[in-house]
Amino acid sequence: MAKTRELCKDIRDQIVDLHKAGMGYSTIGKLLGEKATTAGAIIRKWKKFKMTVNLPLSGAPCKISPCVASMIMRKVRDQPRTTRQDLVNDLKRAGTTVSKKTISNTPRRHGLKSCSARKVPLLKPAHFQAHLKFANDHLDDPEEEWEKVMWAAETKLDPFGLNSTRRVWRKKMDEYNPKNTIPTVKHGGGNIILWGCFSAKGTVRLHRIEGRMDGAMYRKILSIEDGSWLGLPA
Repeated sequence: MAKTRELCKDIRDQIVDLHKAGMGYSTIGKLLGEKATTAGAIIRKWKKFKMTVNLPLSGAPCKISPCVASMIMRKVRDQPRTTRQDLVNDLKRAGTTVSKKTISNTPRRHGLKSCSARKVPLLKPAHFQAHLKFANDHLDDPEEEWEKVMWAAETKLDPFGLNSTRRVWRKKMDEYNPKNTIPTVKHGGGNIILWGCFSAKGTVRLHRIEGRMDGAMYRKILSIEDGSWLGLPA
């Protein structure tokens, strides 16, 4: 909303003088060509503070103008991994010096929060197309068919903690937006590979994979677990 026009001190004083003379808000407004609500606001201020001039604002003035705030929001929406220090440096080059805390307030007012980026498997365009084709091919499959399916996957764990942790500016429901995630791959040193599966009947315990998963190892795991209780052939 645009800022309204401020009345000069002479007009404000006239409004108060006319009020003292017994005139109402509407009469004063018509006489001076102003709104009755404007006259009323000035008179109420005079009654409370015994003055008609604007009072100074409390606290330090905001260092981030609406134009700068728009620039910050444009940057973090286009590049969610932008850090607070990056924004501080950008504003400093533009002639505005602010702290990291001041920077954080602007995205928060727009519903964005600094969160750890989720790690997801690295998917190429071919993977996306294959996933979409699978979903479309089985869109109308009856529920009974899905009860015969077993889902299996393996994952890598780093014993010494997650690597490449980054923070991103995002809303609560945008955690798996590709711009807010860090792709990972299932290889590299110093990690443990775990395999597990589940079906409509339940889950199995996790198995540590030593070496490379092949058909023989796969069949051995299923024989240990007795896949019949998962709804699979014995």
